[in-house]
Amino acid sequence: MLKNAPIATTLPVVDMERAREFYEEKLGLKPLPLQELPGNMLYECGEGTKLGLYQRESTRADHTVALFMVEDVEAEVKELKQKGVPFEEYDTPTIKTVDSIATLGQHKVAWFEDTEGNLLAITQFG
Repeated sequence: MLKNAPIATTLPVVDMERAREFYEEKLGLKPLPLQELPGNMLYECGEGTKLGLYQRESTRADHTVALFMVEDVEAEVKELKQKGVPFEEYDTPTIKTVDSIATLGQHKVAWFEDTEGNLLAITQFG
């Protein structure tokens, strides 16, 4: 069934050029050819996973839409901040960030928005 199937996530964008600049220059993702679908972008991510962007009217989810799984959250946050990526700060009964990073049990998570308002996260599993 699906337990061994690779998965890709797709995110809506209003301004494709603005989004491309963010994903390519700030996050360092490399685009894959996708000529058959104008208004769409596809990026290769780790371990064969992919991230797709598609152009549409404004929409915004109020939850995390994609997680980048990394080995060192602190290093990733530092690098992205140096590239001008602002991180979310939380102080709620369930999530509190310290220097943009929340510790949830053995896991560490940091959240940021892309240029289109999509909430993304980087996480380090314990």
